[in-house]
Amino acid sequence: MGNPSRAYLLGPLLKGVSRSFYLTLRVLPAGMRDPVGLAYLLARAADTIADTSLIPPPRRLELLLSLRDRVNGASADATLVDSIAMEVAARQEQSDERVLLESLGPALAVLSQLDASDQQAVRQIVSTLTEGMEFDLRTFPDEHAGRIGALRDAQALDHYTYLVAGCVGEFWTRMAAAHMPGTIGDVETMLGRGVRFGKALQMTNVLRDCGKDLRIGRCYLPAAMLEREGLRPQELLRPDASGRARPLMFELVRFTLEHFEQALAYTLAIPARFVRLRLACLWPVLIGMETLKRLVRNDHWLDPATASRLPRSGVYRILAGSLPAVLSNRLLRLWFARQKRDIAAIIG
Repeated sequence: MGNPSRAYLLGPLLKGVSRSFYLTLRVLPAGMRDPVGLAYLLARAADTIADTSLIPPPRRLELLLSLRDRVNGASADATLVDSIAMEVAARQEQSDERVLLESLGPALAVLSQLDASDQQAVRQIVSTLTEGMEFDLRTFPDEHAGRIGALRDAQALDHYTYLVAGCVGEFWTRMAAAHMPGTIGDVETMLGRGVRFGKALQMTNVLRDCGKDLRIGRCYLPAAMLEREGLRPQELLRPDASGRARPLMFELVRFTLEHFEQALAYTLAIPARFVRLRLACLWPVLIGMETLKRLVRNDHWLDPATASRLPRSGVYRILAGSLPAVLSNRLLRLWFARQKRDIAAIIG
């Protein structure tokens, strides 16, 4: 295609690659949409580079680090955009992801058009997110190696969840404080809650997608915690693994629920008159908690064929059901307490 416009990049293309996030983005106040949407596009392009298994990991890492440099204003590798279009875009089965990678030049041009503070915020969040992708490429074996690598311990898992999601909570908070005065209140408190918010969502993804990740050689369940259950990463591929690893999953769900409590506190701290920002925060909490409930009820949670993924129809039901409750802290607390009780009834 030709040189895509800013409107196309942050409209149809963003919708095509962001799935449920686009629903959240649409309710954001206008001032936040462009920097948040652009940060998503650049991070999604970087993630696609990092995950394209047909390209050897060392080359993926080289392209990823070069893209980070370009996002941060370096212009040493003028052929980077062409390299990504040729090497990575051509290997994408999804047409929207291919178009995104072919549109990196225009996307970087949009970045240069943002005001200085938004530019800096977008560069910082994309840099941190690509550190998480770099961590994956350096930590785990090639997807085709037939081996499984595992994170070392709970601290490594916590650090990883910050790099790939906790930092997003910080970015979101700074964007809201800059573009919507009066929404955030005590910024330092909300920054801390925002980090916990992001970690809650990433922990949910880690547990939900564990079976799929194991089959590409990645075990985000820490080796030290597995050892306590008498397990090694390779044994998680066995048919009886879901039952044997269930106590560990329950332990991590309890930890994730503590993060979600901070995510709810973050949402309730936003004044009710800022209903769009409230909804943008509330929806991931509602979807994440429902996913956790499905997870703890799933006796085969490590089988990718039975992943605890919320269907799109379930997402839309949650979105519709949120509208009557979004303005009421009391109703939202009651909803959260009920979800937490349902999960606790299973995990103890």
